[in-house]
Formats: sequence, C-alpha cells, structure tokens
Amino acid sequence: MYLDEIISAQKHGEARGITSICSAHPWVLKAAMQKETLRDSESLRVKLIESTCNQVNQFGGYTGMTPADFLRYVRGIAEENNFPVENIILGGDHLGPSVWQNEPAESAMQKSMVMVSDYVGAGFLKIHLDCSMRLGDDPAGALDVEVSAKRAAGLAKVAELSVGAGLVPARLPRYVIGTEVPTPGGAQEHEETVSVTKVKDVEQTIQVTREAFYRIGLQSAWERVIGVVVQPGVEFGDDFVLEYQSDKAKELSRFIESQPMVYEAHSTDYQTRDALKNLVRDHFVILKVGPGLTFAFREAIFALAMTEDELFPKDARSNIIRALDDVMVQHPEHWQKYYRGSEEEQAFKRKYSFSDRLRYYWPHPQVGAALEKLLRNLYEKPLPLSLPAQLGQFSPLQYERVRRGEIAWTPEAVIMDYIQTVLRDYEAACGC
Repeated sequence: MYLDEIISAQKHGEARGITSICSAHPWVLKAAMQKETLRDSESLRVKLIESTCNQVNQFGGYTGMTPADFLRYVRGIAEENNFPVENIILGGDHLGPSVWQNEPAESAMQKSMVMVSDYVGAGFLKIHLDCSMRLGDDPAGALDVEVSAKRAAGLAKVAELSVGAGLVPARLPRYVIGTEVPTPGGAQEHEETVSVTKVKDVEQTIQVTREAFYRIGLQSAWERVIGVVVQPGVEFGDDFVLEYQSDKAKELSRFIESQPMVYEAHSTDYQTRDALKNLVRDHFVILKVGPGLTFAFREAIFALAMTEDELFPKDARSNIIRALDDVMVQHPEHWQKYYRGSEEEQAFKRKYSFSDRLRYYWPHPQVGAALEKLLRNLYEKPLPLSLPAQLGQFSPLQYERVRRGEIAWTPEAVIMDYIQTVLRDYEAACGC
C-alpha cells in the first residue's frame, strides 16, 4: 500500500511525501489526473483525494454527495481521463462531530459513527479522526484531551467493523490522529506569525490516543496510525501567506524521527516549491492543499474572461466575473462571516482572497451557464497568439508556455496549466 511505502521511505531517510488534494472541483480533479502532471516516477501516479465531513457525509454535505457518491464521482473523472482507478486513494478529513457540534454529545457522536462507517464502507482508506471540538452538552472551555481521544478511538472501532461492509473489497484503513491545525480555508485575521506545535503536546496526543485505542482492544488498528496532524508554522489568509520556516520546527521534526508515524500538514496552500520540499524533508509528509488549487482555477477563468472582453462585443460576452459576484451577493452564507471590512474591501475579497470562498459558487446554475458561454465563445473564435502577450498581466506564465509550444492556446489548456502549475510544485516536493 502506497501510504505505507512513503512512511517506510521516510523512516529510512528518504524525503518522500504525498499531496493530499482536498477538493471536489471537477476541473481540479481532472487536472490532477491528466498525464501532464506526471513526472517520470510511476509512484507519482498515485493520487490521494480527500473530502471533509462538511463536504461529504451521510446527509450529503455541502456538495450533496454521500461517501459512496463521492467514490463514484471521483472514479467517473478518472475513467474520463484514462487514469487508473486503482491508483486513487480516497481520504476522509476531520471525520468526527464537527458538523453536529451544537448537538448533545450522544446524538453528535452517533451521527459521526454512521458517517465514519459510510466512509470506510465506501472504500475510503485514509481516515483522519478529529473529535477535538466541544459538543453541545460538554463543559465550557477547551475539550479535555482524554475525552477527545476516547471519542476518536470509538470512531476507529466503528471504522474497523465497517471494513468490507460496503462497495469495495476489504482494505484496512490507515488512520491520522491529532487536531492542532490551521483554520480550515485560511485564517480570518491577518497574522504575522503562528505558533508551531510544541513537542510535549504531540507526545501527549500520541500517548493518550494510543491508550484510548488499547483500552477498547484496538491494538492492531493502532499499528495502522500513520500520521499525526500538527501545526508546522504555515498559514494563509485573505492577503498573506506565512511561509514554512524550518528552523522553528527543528524540535518537532526531530521528535517524530523516534516515532513510527509521520506528520500531516494542513493549509500548505501558496507555499513555495522550496518550502514544500523543506516540509517533506522535515517529515511533514502528507501535504494538504485545496483553496490554492481552486484559486488557480479562478485565476485561469478571470484571465480567459479578460481575453473574452478583447474579442467579443459586450452583448456577446459571458460576463462570468459579474455573474459570480452577483450570485455571491445573493447567497452570502459561504463568505459573509469570513470577509470583513468595508463594502469595497469585501467586494475585492470575494474575487481575490487567498481563502477563495468563491470556490463554493462554481456549481451554481447561473455561474455554470456563464462558464459554459465563456468556453463556447473562446472555442468558436480562434485565440490570437498576440493577445496573451498584450495581456501578460493576466496570464504571463501561460503565455510563455504557449509561445514555447508546451501547451496549446486553448481555454482548456490554459485552465489545466494554471492548476497543474500548482500541482507540479507539490510533485517536485513529494518526489524529491
């Protein structure tokens, strides 16, 4: 199993990792599975694709998909792109009671158990257990680590009993524990620095969770705990990115060398290629990325929309940028509590924030119709090679790749290249 190979390689001194693609966006998944992203190493053909408890659960989540639906969805994209489905590892992220944290513990955990059972039964192999949040009838304040560990172990027991009960042949799950992560989707305030997880806290997480597993007879499941989530000192927000600083994580990096597991790093979006390589070298092996990929998709669409403005009269344009903002204003639930400031500042963030709350609006019918029109327009009229040079501020890297003959000057090629430019940094880091 490929995850086991990576852990073994790390423990033998190899700087190997894996990119965790945390997105259900069809263009992102298509870009990940197309051959252009692959290097010479066959190992890089394995794709880890994850969904969160909010995104996919037994009630549909915000994507409207159950775990079985998500499995079929991902496999469908793989088949369309001639990508071997056996090379896809599905992961469940933050599986626990987060979705139901306002409910009493009994009902929230019961729903969490059903969700975990559905994930494992559907063939999800990498399971991140996260029971860190206080539930409706828990005492005020931070949740006790013993309670969190006990709940996580209870979910692991459900997972073990669900192996082979669903859609795919029986495969034993690999678990990730730990909860000290950056804010999902990016910080809501500008930050100048972020605290790296303390070694004593990681040590406590591992010890307390191991004891909780053992108390309920899950010794064999504990042998398959491959990772622990920590904060390595990376973060991003609307208009900033905190780059990984290896010297601040030296003690954390050294500690995990004595453990049978590795680290999982969240919110690695927008890190440089060198920073990603340093993370993998320092045993932050599973690199999660999501908004950075949909941000790249957004960049591509905006560049194409600006190209469209140069080629078509106003009444023939898709006006997709305006359509997106109209829908976001009409349906503010996915961004309003995240984007602060004046009306002008919020309007700017809706388009250009690194947090990319815009990613929730691509499936809207009005936006989908505008995107379809944009692509239809640009396919019907040949794109002048001189145009991206004149609009170099919108797609300079892609223009250079077109000029050198590395990609075709077509809408789909431009979109793919924007996303694959991000993925190539991760592949370089994970395969170094």
